[in-house]
Amino acid sequence: MSISIGGNYSVDAALAQANSTKSSSKIEDTLNKNLKNASDDELMDVCKTFESYMVEQMFKEMKKSVGSEEEESPYVSYFGDTLYQKYAEDIVDNGGMGIAQMLYESMKRNS
Repeated sequence: MSISIGGNYSVDAALAQANSTKSSSKIEDTLNKNLKNASDDELMDVCKTFESYMVEQMFKEMKKSVGSEEEESPYVSYFGDTLYQKYAEDIVDNGGMGIAQMLYESMKRNS
């Protein structure tokens, strides 16, 4: 049940925002605690995983923007996400866009 408070704002939205704030502070506390205990290799692996995920999402959005009048084969529709994931991993393994390195350096500087 949702109670509307003037316009489009609802109690459900307010509760969701409050829970989100609590969750984000818990996540931030966990990250700060684990960041101090992480080795350099573990930290770099996490940064590369983040960059890989971001590149994968970019591929998916680019595919949506291109569109095609041809029907997609069942194999591509079934394995397409895996293909984009592999492309993203390969890009990051070959130097990537530098996001992982920048994130790593920022995290090391702030820890």
